[in-house]
Amino acid sequence: MPVIAVVNRKGGSGKSTVAAHLAAWLAHQGCAVMLGDVDRQQSTRAWLRRRNAALPAIAPWTIDQKNVLRVPSGITHVVLDTPGGLHGFDLARMVMFADAILMPVCNSAFDREAAAACHAELMALPRVASGRCKLAAIGMRIDARTRAAQVLGDWATELKLPFLSVLRETQLYVQCLERGMTIFDLSGQKTATDTQQWQPILDWLAPILNPAPAATTQQVPTTSPDSPLNRVGSSRPDSLMPAQESLVPGGRIGGVQVNRQAQASALASKVLATAQHSSLQQRQQIPAFLRQTG
Repeated sequence: MPVIAVVNRKGGSGKSTVAAHLAAWLAHQGCAVMLGDVDRQQSTRAWLRRRNAALPAIAPWTIDQKNVLRVPSGITHVVLDTPGGLHGFDLARMVMFADAILMPVCNSAFDREAAAACHAELMALPRVASGRCKLAAIGMRIDARTRAAQVLGDWATELKLPFLSVLRETQLYVQCLERGMTIFDLSGQKTATDTQQWQPILDWLAPILNPAPAATTQQVPTTSPDSPLNRVGSSRPDSLMPAQESLVPGGRIGGVQVNRQAQASALASKVLATAQHSSLQQRQQIPAFLRQTG
C-alpha cells in the first residue's frame, strides 16, 4: 500500500491543495484511496464533506470505538496531509510510514528558509537519506510573469533536492476546492495548463504508486513468523515494509505486532521454566532440616 505524505513545516505552503489533488487524481485512476488529515485544522476532512457523491470516491480516516484513527478496509493508496510545524519525533514517525514525501514550497525568503530547514531534518533520517523514502519539492502559487520558478529551481539544485514542477497562481484552484473538487474533476481546455504542470509530478510518483511486483519462484521456503515474507504487502520491497505494517486495513499507526507479542510470551514462559528447574535443583542440594517448609 503506497503512502504519500505532503510535508512542509511552514504553514500556508499549499500542503492541503497538493494532498487533495493527488488523492482526486488517484480516485480518477480507479484506486481505492484514503486522504488522511493529520493536521489539527482538518482542512482536507472539511473539503471531503463538500465533495459531491457523484465524483470518484475518496475515503477519510475511520474512527474505532476507542477513538483511534484507522485505515478503512479495501484501501490501496494513502495520501497524508500533515500539519505545519511538523518536526522532531513526530516528523520521524511520519517518515516511517511514508514511501514518498512531496514538499510544496512558495517563492519567498521565509518559505525557502523554512523548507531548507525541513529538508535538512528530513535528510538526517535514515529512510530518507538512504532513498527508501523518496523526497521532492514542488513550486506553489508561481506567477509565470516573474522569475520565481527559476529562483526556486536554483534553490532546489543547491540543496540537491529534486524539483518536479511549479503550479501556477490561479483562482481555479480556489474555486475548485471551495466546491469539494479539484482540477482533475473538471474537463476541457480550461484546465489544460494546470494538468500539464501536474504531469511531471505524477510521472515521478508513478513507480511508487504502481510498484512492479516482486519475482516469484515455485519453491516455498520455510520462514519464521516474523520473516518479511509473512508480512502484509510482501510483494513490496523489504525496505518499505515499516510503512506497510502500520497502515494495513484495520490496523493502526504504531500498533504492536502480534508476532512480536507471541515471541515475547514464549520467551517469558521459557525463562520461567528455567528458573523453576534451577530452584528445584537448589532445594535438592539443601539439607532437609534447613529447608523452609512454609
